[in-house]
Amino acid sequence: MKKTKVLLLGAGFIADIHLESYQRFVSNAEVVGVYTRHAEKASAFAQKHGLAQSYDDLEKAIAESGCEVVDICLPNFLHHDAVLTAARHGKHIIIEKPFAMTLEEADAMLDVCAKADLKLMYAEELCFAPKYERVRQLVREGALGDLYHLRQCEKHSGPHSDWFYDVNLSGGGAMMDMGCHGIAWFRWMLGGRPKVRSVQAHMMTVMHKERTQGEDDSVVIVEFENGAIGVAENSWAKPGGMDDSVEVFGTEGVVYADLFRGNAAVTYSDKGYGYAMEKSGSTRGWTFTIFEEVFNQGYPQELQHFIECVREDKPPKVTGEDGRAVLEIMLAAYESAGTGRKVALPFSPKVEKPIDLWLNQKPS
Repeated sequence: MKKTKVLLLGAGFIADIHLESYQRFVSNAEVVGVYTRHAEKASAFAQKHGLAQSYDDLEKAIAESGCEVVDICLPNFLHHDAVLTAARHGKHIIIEKPFAMTLEEADAMLDVCAKADLKLMYAEELCFAPKYERVRQLVREGALGDLYHLRQCEKHSGPHSDWFYDVNLSGGGAMMDMGCHGIAWFRWMLGGRPKVRSVQAHMMTVMHKERTQGEDDSVVIVEFENGAIGVAENSWAKPGGMDDSVEVFGTEGVVYADLFRGNAAVTYSDKGYGYAMEKSGSTRGWTFTIFEEVFNQGYPQELQHFIECVREDKPPKVTGEDGRAVLEIMLAAYESAGTGRKVALPFSPKVEKPIDLWLNQKPS
């Protein structure tokens, strides 16, 4: 079987996850090389994972690697240029969250891929996580009746890389980093592309004031036109490892699901041990020892689907348009956190980065 050739852009935490997913689970794809801006980092990543090619020049990487798909796992501020470069070379694109820094960037990315008839696939793994997909199946079977309230929480003690704390590179804090997951999942649960009526948000910085201008704790309420609401709670200020959970309330039932603790062995150790779960600061005492972390979060299923879309010329379930819609909601959330008011959609602010809508309006 001829495998689809993938070029991986990035060599950080999420690139490791994508690489593991391809090598262990996606049998019809082959990662042929890696690109980062730093030659030593690219070489080290390639050596670690047995890749034949590493690059620190993006144009050269795309042109010479023989790839058919470019998988973008780069810092947020590099997404736009990476998509335009890949599209110019005629490559299909998988792009990690958040989609872009501004709506202008997002529109340019969508436009160039549409004109070149290229697939632009938005990597939102919560739409593929097996436990959360079981929840969605229950909803589609009518087990819960009509949905009126969804809640998604993702919380931990802070990101893996320092660039997340620099709002000029990331565009925002915890909400920009993780709120995109909950917002995308709400839309997925409610039928893919429901219209949003308004957005309301509260943000603050409580743990990382010395490291970032960005928010490290946020609550976002998304009101949909059918009357349902989605509440996304995101934090970089919660110690003790990752929390990722959902609650779905309907007129005839309710379901609760936890992505990590329900897939873990509850462990006690006086001395501690190696790896327990993502963002776990210590393994002494009681811990949740995770099992098949990458699979349970939906990364292999997501990437397998995207590769099939390229191989079989099928439309992806999660697209660049979905990424843009999530970005618009996040922009409205920053505006709401800054003004203290609900923000109606559509919302098209002109800003350099989303968090400016909060920083430029919040009390000093």
